Amino acid sequence: MTRQSAIEAHADGFDRARAIIRGHELRACARERLDATDFVADPQVCAVHVDNVSRSDRAYLTAFDAYGEACGHETLYVDDFNQRIDLTPEFDHDWTAMTVLSGSELARIVASEVGWVIDMGALRAFDLERDRAATERAAFLALLGNMMGSGQARGFLVEGIKLDDSQTGFRHGTEAA
Repeated sequence: MTRQSAIEAHADGFDRARAIIRGHELRACARERLDATDFVADPQVCAVHVDNVSRSDRAYLTAFDAYGEACGHETLYVDDFNQRIDLTPEFDHDWTAMTVLSGSELARIVASEVGWVIDMGALRAFDLERDRAATERAAFLALLGNMMGSGQARGFLVEGIKLDDSQTGFRHGTEAA
C-alpha cells in the first residue's frame, strides 16, 4: 500500500464514521426539537412541514392531519446552530413514501419546495437510545478498518453486541475478529 492510498483509505473510514455520526445528530435533533411541541403527543398530527429556509434564526412548523389540512402551528427559535431542524432522510415524507393527498394544503406546501415535511409516524417510531447504540457500532466499524489497515489494531473482541433478530436472523453474544 502506498502512502497516498493509505491516506485515502484512512480518510474514507473517517469520513464514513463522521457521516454516520452526523446522521444520528440530525435524527436526534429533529426528535428533540419536535418533542418541544405538542405535535408528537397529538395523534391527529400525521405530518409537520418544517420551514427553516425563510429565516435562519427560527423554524416555522405547520402540523397537518391525515387529510392534509393544517391543524397547528409552532415557531421554534434557533439559538444555537445545532438546534436547526435540517432535512433528515429517515423522517422525510419522500423517503418514507408517506401519502400526500392531491389538492390538499399539504400537497400545495410540498409543491412549493420550501423546507421539508416530517412523516410523524416515522418520527414517533424513532428510538433515540437504539439509534445511538447502532450509530456507535457503525462508527466503530467504519474506523476499525483504518486502524487494522495501519497496524494500530490487529484484532478485536467486542462483548455484548446484541443486534435485532429481524436484521440478522440470529443474536450475537461475543464477537471476535
